[in-house]
Amino acid sequence: MHNNIRLAVFDIAGTTVKDNGEIAIAFQQAFQQYGYTVPVEKINPLMGYKKPEAIDIMLQEYEQDSTLITPDYINAIHEYFRKLMVQYYTVTNDLQPLPGAATVFSWLKERGIRIALDTGFSNDITNVIIERLGWLRDGLVDDVVSSNEVKAGRPFPYMIQHLMRNAGVDDALQVIKTGDTEVDINEGKNAGCLLSVGVTTGAFTRAQLEPYEPSFIIDHLEELIPVLENNYQK
Repeated sequence: MHNNIRLAVFDIAGTTVKDNGEIAIAFQQAFQQYGYTVPVEKINPLMGYKKPEAIDIMLQEYEQDSTLITPDYINAIHEYFRKLMVQYYTVTNDLQPLPGAATVFSWLKERGIRIALDTGFSNDITNVIIERLGWLRDGLVDDVVSSNEVKAGRPFPYMIQHLMRNAGVDDALQVIKTGDTEVDINEGKNAGCLLSVGVTTGAFTRAQLEPYEPSFIIDHLEELIPVLENNYQK
């Protein structure tokens, strides 16, 4: 294991937490509430974005009167989405880590590497997920940041930089980022991370990830272990 890696940052939904498509469905329902019919295939590519930014992007395509696309209107749609997601994650029996998440976290911990999560969700949704999984409480994860806690979400590097400050890590070449979307990959690149790894367990397929040139593409979280062992030995 490369002795300079000090922080591993992971996305949540679709990367470390199982995504059954409920996020895209909630987006679809929120848009329907305001009179828009948006197909899921239009929503999936925006999964990694800060959610109000994703809503804005969709409105630019589906609302012909641009004067209606105001911060208040975006926030109203986001509030409906937020309530759906908080309700879902509070009651669902399907909230579970993706296979390999606990194994990878433990492997990294054993090597003294701090583990953090970042997400396009707002922190009220994130808090429900993390509390139910017990990851912070049980010490499996060290830190979490949500997109509304920094000045801009992905692909900007601010969430990773926030986590670096909390970890006392000054050099982005001591950080690796893993996520399932275009903006996860570009977030890691924009932060200057040693690795920006794409994973196919969420919104994007391998073919969809390849154009963004991640450091590696993996199909299962546990594949991160041999990537690090084979390429970043001391």
